[in-house]
Amino acid sequence: MIEFVAVEKWYGSYRALQAVSGRVQPGEVVVVCGPSGSGKSTLIRTINRLEPIQGGTIRVQGHDIHAPQRDINELRAGIGFVFQQFNLFPHLSARENVMLSPTKVAGMSRKDAAELADALLTKVGLAHKINAMPANLSGGQQQRVAIARALAQRPPLILFDEPTSALDPEMVGEVLAVMKQLASEGMTMMVVTHEMGFAREVADRIWFMDAGQILEDAAPEAFFTVPRHPRARKFLADILLPRSGAPPLSAGS
Repeated sequence: MIEFVAVEKWYGSYRALQAVSGRVQPGEVVVVCGPSGSGKSTLIRTINRLEPIQGGTIRVQGHDIHAPQRDINELRAGIGFVFQQFNLFPHLSARENVMLSPTKVAGMSRKDAAELADALLTKVGLAHKINAMPANLSGGQQQRVAIARALAQRPPLILFDEPTSALDPEMVGEVLAVMKQLASEGMTMMVVTHEMGFAREVADRIWFMDAGQILEDAAPEAFFTVPRHPRARKFLADILLPRSGAPPLSAGS
């Protein structure tokens, strides 16, 4: 579904991605984790060309997405993307936010788009908020609208860039529950997240990044119990072990 081959990304003299290579198979859930500044969000944003690359190749469903002749609007229409900050249109209701892409990009009639939007909002548990404006929704509800919007083009894959990091702790679970449902239905997903419980429970594979490189590509059980790379071991110790003498947290805590 997605293939990275020796991908390079620079910001001036700063090398953000260093010869990154990896593959995401259809139906897989790949969680990308690592410390802040490791290149996680940069990597996922290269897949729909929100970030250009300076070297290497990225293919989605076999197509070189950075080829000069590639239609960027067509590319983005086929890739769902859920942002950290929701990015809903504040002057549109939940239903209208979800309808926008099917009507404007796919040419769907407003009637059909409204029916699709209502079905998707029901799917993410927001049937009672279909006509609500974003300002009247909680952060978790706004992010679920954003997921419904990402599903509206019926994409073969969805990218999540730290989808819970802007949420209050009590709202995180409702968003992760929707993501778990999508994973159980076979949706191909790449998820940048610090939610290690979700990673351990839902991911097929973990990519651990640091300094712009994928240092570990492992199944969750192997990553959480016997991480190979010293940097991965330190990362897990820092996030999973207490700093004040309290009992250790489990990975699902």
